[in-house]
Amino acid sequence: MKTSVDLRQDFLRNVQLRHLRSFVAVAQERHLARAAERLALSQPAVSKTLSELEAIVGTRLVERSNAGRRGVQGLTAAGEQLLAHALRVLEALDASAQAVAPAAGGRIERLRIGALPSVAPALLPVALARLREGWPQVQIVVKSAANAALLDELRAGELDLVVGRMSDPRLMGGLSFELLHTEPLVFAVRAGHPLAAPAHARRALAASVQAVMGFPLVVYGEGTIPRHNTESFLSARGLVLPTNALQTLDVAVASALVAVSDAVWITPLGAARGELAAGRLVRLRIETAGTEEPVGLLQRSDAEPSALRLAMAALLREAAKQQGAVPSPARKKRAG
Repeated sequence: MKTSVDLRQDFLRNVQLRHLRSFVAVAQERHLARAAERLALSQPAVSKTLSELEAIVGTRLVERSNAGRRGVQGLTAAGEQLLAHALRVLEALDASAQAVAPAAGGRIERLRIGALPSVAPALLPVALARLREGWPQVQIVVKSAANAALLDELRAGELDLVVGRMSDPRLMGGLSFELLHTEPLVFAVRAGHPLAAPAHARRALAASVQAVMGFPLVVYGEGTIPRHNTESFLSARGLVLPTNALQTLDVAVASALVAVSDAVWITPLGAARGELAAGRLVRLRIETAGTEEPVGLLQRSDAEPSALRLAMAALLREAAKQQGAVPSPARKKRAG
């Protein structure tokens, strides 16, 4: 049986860049065929290279999915550890290539940002505008998705930083989290909505969570933290989320729908902040204490220092501090 020293020597003697490139592509794409297309190789070639790497390290690195041999369910613990190092090797190689043979016109810097749909509208616009002032030539890519997907891509090196939430400890390995702020759930409706009528006209209706259930609801999709908090909030009051509630992660769709209907949007405050401040939507005066969730900045713990990433992080901190207060909900005598 080989010792750990033997395995290290085997790895140093036999591993090649093609092994690392194929492994990283598979880890990022989560699919052998897509990884092969990205590398301009055949799928059997990528599969063979991955098998060679697993033989070199002496353990399985990738877990195949139940969907078939081409699918990848995830990485093993050993695979996760190797991915972090493989990314650093390829990043260092890319930096070296740029140093000895810079592209015509200079190197194009790129920043890839992930953000939750419920968080992006409140924090990103001002921060991105200010970043552009100081870094006019940088290429910026913003991706909006559910928290778990963003963290997967951050850990795989496909994103440089994420504005999101803490997650299952298993998904936080290799990541750092810096708190920016906390935000509660709010119940948002259009101006003129029956539930937002003056208290003297609809006092009981405006004050009751039960009354909200009589209107169409707009909520976040299953598996998201806002959805979990919504269901917990209702359950604590003996209520169940209706099966016909409209589910969407698209903040623009949700706010537009609520603006032209009697639907009630149950959402983290940040997602509706702009519409509330402009008066296009109104926040119902429903007490939601206990639904606050931390929003923070997530980065790879082993990522190489980057002036661009540091600048964006500083701007996001400033944006979080400078978020103005939204108009208070209409006064009422008691919360629902």
